[in-house]
Amino acid sequence: MDIYYILVIFLIGFVGSFISGMVGIGGSIIKYPMLLYIPALLGVSSFTAHEVSGISAVQVFFATIAGVFAYRGSGLLNKKLIISMGSSVLIGSLFGSYISVYFSSAQINIVYAILATIAAVMMLIPKKEQQLNSLKSVDFNVSLAVILALFVGISSGIVGAAGAFILVPIMLVILKIPIRVTIASSLAITFISSIGSTVGKVVTDQVLYAPAAIMVVASIIASPLGAKIGQKINATILKWMLAVLIIATALKIWVDVF
Repeated sequence: MDIYYILVIFLIGFVGSFISGMVGIGGSIIKYPMLLYIPALLGVSSFTAHEVSGISAVQVFFATIAGVFAYRGSGLLNKKLIISMGSSVLIGSLFGSYISVYFSSAQINIVYAILATIAAVMMLIPKKEQQLNSLKSVDFNVSLAVILALFVGISSGIVGAAGAFILVPIMLVILKIPIRVTIASSLAITFISSIGSTVGKVVTDQVLYAPAAIMVVASIIASPLGAKIGQKINATILKWMLAVLIIATALKIWVDVF
């Protein structure tokens, strides 16, 4: 590895983690396409979909730890939501990451594009913003949350993501969780999910540890910074930032698939 290689991978990890910290996602929605296209475009390296998914899984694990830490004491981490969705998404991600070795690179990209498309559609559905009076006032259908989290876990485990880019729209649109509770709690749920994804990718030997380590260092620095700034930005702006990121990524992946 030369300095240029390290710098490119670090900047991808830093930019992606900073943005993901702001909008409450693990960052795979941003870093998956960045890792897939930017290193090859700059002549640094060319990663396969399996390698990108492995690097993403490890990076998201550490990015979400840092993001959750930034929200400690904020009063926005909903334990009931985190436990119910987190346990289900963990089981799903373990299974999905384990079977991902049997998918081709094209199939992994298609799964990713489908997830991003579903998330994009949900983000565009008009909804009345839920007002947050207290954490105790946050109520949701637990059974539905568990079932949806299991589906997300399996699908995101395949692509090496923790699934926050689709968990967030589900929490906002279907479960009707207030945006700030969604952003904070989704980071904790994503961390739990990333445990399953990371273990599965490591066991099936899909992780390139050198670029993953560079991404991790960038994530630990950038994710808390993004989370702190995100707490000061208008919730509607955060929602539309996430929507634009998801839509752009979905379009790019579909263009490449066809």
